[in-house]
Amino acid sequence: MGNSVSAAVQGAVRHSERLYVPWWAWPLPVIGGVLLAAEIDMGYPGVRAWLPYVVLLPLVVALMLSLGRTRVRVTGAGPDGQEAELWVGDAHLPLRFAGEVEVIGKEAKRKALGPEGDPAGFAMHRGWVGPMVRVWLTDPDDPTPYWLFSTRNPEKVAELLRAGS
Repeated sequence: MGNSVSAAVQGAVRHSERLYVPWWAWPLPVIGGVLLAAEIDMGYPGVRAWLPYVVLLPLVVALMLSLGRTRVRVTGAGPDGQEAELWVGDAHLPLRFAGEVEVIGKEAKRKALGPEGDPAGFAMHRGWVGPMVRVWLTDPDDPTPYWLFSTRNPEKVAELLRAGS
């Protein structure tokens, strides 16, 4: 299904956010692309000199846009019996399998991703987003113990997950 899942198919969207890359993270990659293009330009004078700029700058912009395309959505039950779900990127979790929900502040996320982390856990981390939410799974058939994901609205997401499970 992917990102083309319509709201009608997945139920009522109760929360949706896109984890876009903030403006302050753009200058360094763009400057890096310009410098790399300039270095290639110095080696190939003439008509071919503009080609690195035409290739590298759109490539940098496409990379930055793709880094920010991840969505976090919580959907409610649909009118056709579709159950409530948590969507993180293309992965989705029926809320009936959501157990305990924790909000992890930006200070504690390093421990949650590192020493306290489980290699079998699902993690979707975006460094430019401070807080995270961890959802422990109750599905006995799923080897994934928890989902850990970045969100700009952790309290709202946690509240919706607690209410939906």
